[in-house]
Amino acid sequence: MSEFWLISAPGDRENLQALERMNTVTSKANLSYNTKFAIPDFKVGTLDSLVGLSDELGKLDTFAESLIRRMAQSVVEVMEDSKGKAQEHLLANGGLKEKMKCLKIDLTSFVTHFEWDMAKYPAKQPLVSVVDTIAKQLAQIETDLKSRTAAYNTLKTNLENLEKKSMGNLFTRTLSDIVSKEDFVLDSEYLVTLLVIVPKPNYSQWQKTYESLSDMVVPRSTKLITEDKEGGLFTVTLFRKVIEDFKSKARENKFTVREFYYDEKEIKREREEMARLLSDKKQQYGPLLRWLKVNFSEAFIAWIHIKALRVFVESVLRYGLPVNFQAVLLQPHKKSSAKRLREVLNSVFRHLDEVAATSILDASVEIPGLQLSNQDYFPYVYFHIDLSLLD
Repeated sequence: MSEFWLISAPGDRENLQALERMNTVTSKANLSYNTKFAIPDFKVGTLDSLVGLSDELGKLDTFAESLIRRMAQSVVEVMEDSKGKAQEHLLANGGLKEKMKCLKIDLTSFVTHFEWDMAKYPAKQPLVSVVDTIAKQLAQIETDLKSRTAAYNTLKTNLENLEKKSMGNLFTRTLSDIVSKEDFVLDSEYLVTLLVIVPKPNYSQWQKTYESLSDMVVPRSTKLITEDKEGGLFTVTLFRKVIEDFKSKARENKFTVREFYYDEKEIKREREEMARLLSDKKQQYGPLLRWLKVNFSEAFIAWIHIKALRVFVESVLRYGLPVNFQAVLLQPHKKSSAKRLREVLNSVFRHLDEVAATSILDASVEIPGLQLSNQDYFPYVYFHIDLSLLD
């Protein structure tokens, strides 16, 4: 499963033994895979500042998850491919050990082997500064994401609109990629070439009658240029003065004159526009995909650091000073075992909060410093990590 539960309990002897009991029970019952989650000792500051940080981190957590989900979706859209292939590009760069910083690793491995990045987010700085650094980093990534994807999507939309013109039936599609200069009588004061759509069952009728639909139709001037499932596109040359009469008679016989006048400059412009858009899309594809991969990694790494900060702040607010708690990462083996796993945790840590453990927490009770809804309140500190970013 790509789901994790990040919990913490006080670090005293009684609770460390409780954690051992939890590990034993969950292992024997095959409920989850558990690992210690290392969080550095931060400068705590005042409890008032921690209460404010708790609220800010909750919002930042939501924003970061939303951002990486949008970035993951952008990878799918840019690749115009299946989620399976896009998933291969959603990696975290390094983070396991200093010597492995250059490696690209899957998201699950990054989370299960998480180490705080001291170079990027120095733990010696005040917590407020660390949070501010992450918030600014994510805000800049979001700004860049919006501008880069907007430019690419505009280009893609323009290209799709041009490509749509080449689709559809003979009544609606562009004809610039079908007709050629040789199909028309051009630069004549008196003559003009029209394009007529003839239903397939009426081909024979067209050949027999087109010359007599109106006066002044040039004999043997019709030619089939192209056809689709429903009909064919024929040329016919006639005198300009009888255009309207010919159109009227054609309609009566279920022949449709397509409004089209050969304009070499316009056709050339349309073809050049298509070539330019295809070239621009190709040129932007590589750099945009690379940017998404690099910055998805940055945003994801920042998000997991936010989770670590939330555990630290909530643990101090819940368990008090001096700072002494143990964080553990649980990976439930399957969805069906989640309920049983929750029962085990509530039983093992029941002593931390009898009310929460029995799930009868009064909905009107506000828990200072905790921004969780009551249904997410447990005797222990708990945060959820879901790596199903493309669902």
